[in-house]
Parts: sequence; C-alpha cells; structure tokens
Amino acid sequence: MHPYMENLPFLTIFLSMIAGIICGALHKGRTAYQLTLVVALINAVCSGLVLEYTYLGDLSFDYLMGRFSIPFGNAIRCGPLQALFATAFCLITAMALLGGERDLFHDILPEKLNLYFVMVNLLQASLLALTYTNDLFTGYVFIEICTISSCALVMAKDNGPNLVATIRYLFMSLLGSGMFLIGVAFFMGITGHLLMPPQAQAVLALRASEAYRLPLTVSVGLIVAGLGVKSAMFPFHTWLPGAHGGATTASSAMLSGLVLKGYIVLLMALTVRVFSLELLVELGITNMLFIFGLLGMAFGSIKAMREQHIKRMLAYSSVAQIGYIYMGLGLGTSAGMVASCFHILVHACCKPLLFCCAGRLSAVTGHHKSLRNLRGSAYRDIAAGIGFTVGALSMLGIPLFGGFVSKLYFSSASLSTNRTALALLTISLSTVLNALYYVPALLSIWIRPPAEEETTILADVRTEDLAVDTPFRSAAVVLTAGVFVLGIFYHSILDIIEAGVRLF
Repeated sequence: MHPYMENLPFLTIFLSMIAGIICGALHKGRTAYQLTLVVALINAVCSGLVLEYTYLGDLSFDYLMGRFSIPFGNAIRCGPLQALFATAFCLITAMALLGGERDLFHDILPEKLNLYFVMVNLLQASLLALTYTNDLFTGYVFIEICTISSCALVMAKDNGPNLVATIRYLFMSLLGSGMFLIGVAFFMGITGHLLMPPQAQAVLALRASEAYRLPLTVSVGLIVAGLGVKSAMFPFHTWLPGAHGGATTASSAMLSGLVLKGYIVLLMALTVRVFSLELLVELGITNMLFIFGLLGMAFGSIKAMREQHIKRMLAYSSVAQIGYIYMGLGLGTSAGMVASCFHILVHACCKPLLFCCAGRLSAVTGHHKSLRNLRGSAYRDIAAGIGFTVGALSMLGIPLFGGFVSKLYFSSASLSTNRTALALLTISLSTVLNALYYVPALLSIWIRPPAEEETTILADVRTEDLAVDTPFRSAAVVLTAGVFVLGIFYHSILDIIEAGVRLF
C-alpha cells in the first residue's frame, strides 16, 4: 500500500487524460478552457505537494502499475527533481493559457476550441509521463502522444503557412521517433528489459564483460540522437521557427517553454538511471552533445539576429537556449547536468513570458509581427512591455535575473573539465549575440515611431484589443516573479536540483 503522496504523480497524469476526454465531449470552448486551466492548476498543486514530500524526506520512490512488479510491468519514478519539473510544467501550462487567452479565442474557430483543449490536456499528460516514466516503451508511447498533440497545437491556427510548418514539424518528429524506437528495440535486445532499473544492471554487466560493445554504442547513440532531433538540437532545428513562430500565442509559449524540455528530461533520466555519464563519455556521445550545443548557441543567435518577425526571432532564440542545455550535458559531469536542469527551469519560465508578451504587443498594434511595426507598442500595454523587458534581460544574463545564474553555473561547471576555454568563449560569444537581437527588440517596443507612422500602424487595431487584458496581466506577473525567484533565490532551487540528480 503506497503512502497517499506517492499516488499523486500517477493521479496528475490520469487527471489530465480524463480532462482531455471530457473536453472532447463539451460543446463550449470557454468551458473546455476553464476545465483545462483548473486541471493544470490542480496538477501544479499536487506536484508541489510531492516536491515537498520527496525533498524534505530526501527520497525518491517507484510507483508500480498493474499486477506485475519489476522486472515486468511498468512503473513511474518520482524524486525531488521530477516533482520540481512537474510543478513548473503544470504551472507554466496554466500561465501560457492565461497569457494567450485572448489570442486563443481570436485565432481558433469556435467549433474547434474544445478539440484544442483536448490536445492541451494530452500534451500535459505526456509531459508528466515523460518526466516520471521508469519504462522505455511507456516513454516512447508518450513521446508519440506529445508529438501528435504538439502538431495539433501548431495547426490550430488554421492557415496555409501553419499547415506547412506542421507537416515539416511532423516529418522531423517522425525521424526522431523512428531513431528512438529503433534504438529502444536494439537496447531491449541486448539487455532483455524495458524497465530502467534492470536495464541499468544489464548495462553494468555489459561494460564489465566488454560484450556487445558495438550494438550498445549504436543503440545508445540512436536513443540520444532521436531525443535530440525531437528537442530541436542543432542542426535538427529547422522545423522550429515556422512551427513556433506561426502558432497562436498560447501554443508558441507551451511548445517553446515546455515541449522541448520534456524530451530532454527523459534523456537526463536515461543518462543517470540507465546509461551513466561515464558510459556516455566512454562512447564519445558527450563530445557530440557538447559540439552540437556550442554550434546551436552560436548559430541560433545568428539566425535570430537576422529576423524581423518577433515570434520567429524568439523561436531561433530557443535554438540557442537548447544549445546551452546540451552544452551542459556534453560536459559529462554532474555539475554540468545540474546547470542544464536549472536552465530548463529558466527557459521554461522566460520563453512563455516572452511569447505571451510578444503576442500582446502584437495585438495592441493591429496584430503586426515585424519589429518595425511594433515600435512604441510597450506604451499601449505597459505590463507586456515590462514583461518582455524582464524576459529579454534574463536571456541576456543580467544579474538578479534567472538567466544570469544559468550562465554563471554553466561557466563554473566547465572549470572542472578540459573544455573550459571553449565553453567560456562560446558562452561569452552567445551573450554578445543575444544582445545584438534582444537590445534592438527592446528599443523597438519602447521607442515611439513618428506620429504619422503610428497612425497608419494603429489603423487596424480593434477597440477590444486595447482593453485591459486581465488574464494576460495575471500570467505576466506570475512569470515575471518566477524569473526573479530563479535569479535571486536560486540557492534553494539548486539544492533541490542537486538532491534530485543524486536521487534520480
């Protein structure tokens, strides 16, 4: 009999799936929206309770489902790190829905709204499952659910460019899924198990005996590469700008802030529980992650510099930030993994804030997206202007903001490796490149255009768009507070992450 708290991780997954089914039966989009928002907040509270239970108790636990125990059946595993990610993911889902509420009901046809929220609930269930799963095949199943629901969120804004972006996204996602599935099949063939604990024991035995060295290398490489493709690791990022840049605001916020992280969290779980960092170093996989991470940091920022479409600029920025995470994993140390985990939280908080604020700034400027037409838009919604500024300064790495702590810990983690110079140089270069597109964006929204140009730009603005957007402001306040919490009270959060990595 499990203690009550140990039932909550499974309950959150189950509740999200049930909410998705109910939303499909609802006829009113507004009711489906409210149900989805309430479920996300309930899941955030439940995950917060599990976080307190696991961190204060310094424990992690397995929750077995079905009649069969290890090494059969399937299970989920929860410790402080999984509970922290689950809490953040659910809370940010709710904030993304609040922040993009007005655009949701403007961009999506009324008869399709309930179906949109079916997909949001399935997306949340899949992210929670990817965070908690202790079974590779269950992980694959929810990877596919996450892929389908993500594609639906992109194409919900029903127009030609979005359909093209969805097809491109689907092709790349299927490539990643196929690589992952083939890797899992090979890995099961040489270990004989799908659950992670017995797999870890089999890997230790294979390393000791030097048996199946080539199949082990191929299977691990395919699994890592498949998850890399799905999380937009450079150079497999080409689908991302079209998908994230063209979707409705709430979708962009969830896709960039959450979906990419779900695959990385699963990769981290496999690294710690099954493969071990030492094995990835031996096989040279950390070298590839490090190189692709550095290239993503540089080229993602270079592409963002060339963009005038604000949401596409933010999408390319996500490529650079994913590069930071893979660079940390590529260091091959526990400190690098801790820095990557912290950056997942920072980016999951900053990027939904930036996308929601960009959507609001666009709405009060006649739904224009180019930086030139967004000039002075911050004065038409001060909350959006301040929120965008906070998110941008965090991405730049200004002290007191979460992004500064990320870069500080990435730099510190690199000092104990033989990659210090290259890592520090690329972090410095990326910071300069970040400034070269975020600073012009900030100047655009805060500097007013000439009066005649402003009149022309505002000719398309609807009266309802200029009205105070209370849900957006609530979300912006919460996400802005999150950025400052990560930048000021980071010691407590890093303590949780370090305990979580130890108990992974």
